[in-house]
Order: sequence, then C-alpha cells, then structure tokens
Amino acid sequence: MSNDTFNEPRLAINRVYTRRGDSGETGLVGGPRLRKDDLRIEAYGTIDELNSFIGLARESAIELSGKAQALGELAGILRRVQHELFNAGSVLATLPEDLHPKQPRITGAESTQLEREIDRMNEHLEPLRSFVLPGGSRLNAELHICRTVCRRAERICVALAARETVDADIVRYLNRLSDALFVWSRWASRQLGVAENVWEPNESASGKRREV
Repeated sequence: MSNDTFNEPRLAINRVYTRRGDSGETGLVGGPRLRKDDLRIEAYGTIDELNSFIGLARESAIELSGKAQALGELAGILRRVQHELFNAGSVLATLPEDLHPKQPRITGAESTQLEREIDRMNEHLEPLRSFVLPGGSRLNAELHICRTVCRRAERICVALAARETVDADIVRYLNRLSDALFVWSRWASRQLGVAENVWEPNESASGKRREV
C-alpha cells in the first residue's frame, strides 16, 4: 500500500444501539458530542441520505444494464461515488482539529474525475432548448432525486462553512456531483431510448384554460 492511501476503517460494530443518543446528542469522530440538530450533523446526515439514494439508482442501473449495456458503466461510477460520499461524511463527522492526516477525505482528484465523466457523456447529448422534468424512466427520476438531495447537502455545507471551517474540496465536490447527476440522468435516458420530459409552461392548468 502506498504512503498516499488513506487509513483503512478500524471498526468493530457489535451493538447497534448504545442509548447514548437518547438525550438528543451524538458523538463525532474523536469523541466530541453535539446536538443532533447541529448543522454539522445535518451536513453529514444529508450526505448519508444522498448515499442511500445513489445506492438505489445504482441498483436500477444494474437491473437495466441487460437492456442497455452502457448502464453497467454508470453503475460502476455510482459505486465509486458512494465510497467518495462516505469519505466526505468522515471528514464532516470530525472537527477540523481532530482530523488525522491519513483520514479518508475528498481531494481535487474526485472533482476532476467527475468533470471528465460529465464532459465525455455530455458529448453524446443533444443541446437543451428548455429545462427537463424528472421522469421518462425510473432510473432518470432516481438520478434527479439524487441531484436534488445533493444540492441540499451542498447548501447545508455552505451554511456550515459560514460558521465553522469546512473543507472547500467537499463543497466543490458536491457542486460538481449535482451537475454530474443531471448529465447522467439525461445520458441514462438516451441509453434506454427514452424521450426526455421537457418543461412546457403552458401544460399547467392555467395555461390549458387559455387554450379553451
């Protein structure tokens, strides 16, 4: 193992409940305890939520790879993203002064890789003439859910950064990941041969009334 790698997890989870959180507090890496409604807890909790939705989208991509083989590649990318999100959560669950030099984290390399994947997949997509609505396929809708949760995680991290030190690479990564999820949703629809749902303002109830 190279000197540039992160430490492997050192965990032994034998009991799921400890009762220590019954008072509304939870422990960070290193021991400090915070209220469960603290912005830092909200930040890595939302990243955990995003990770769960990414896992759901990945399973859909795997199931659909029999119909569109290229979706197997997307499933592999989503798996990597899950690990990266856990690394981001690890940092957010640790006060800056308690971070270990070898603790898993997000670096510029993760955002750069997302940019490569965005550019490569976007080459195969038609330019947008309007906004798109989630749907057309379950995978498309799931990726849009991931995108919106990712944006929420980003907003929370930005709010936290206004009060405390937050690794700028995490905010940058979340911003780039939400862009990637948008492109992946469109790319997945193209692989499946599914038309995109384009926003039509006059498809609203008031717009249709004017046509009568």
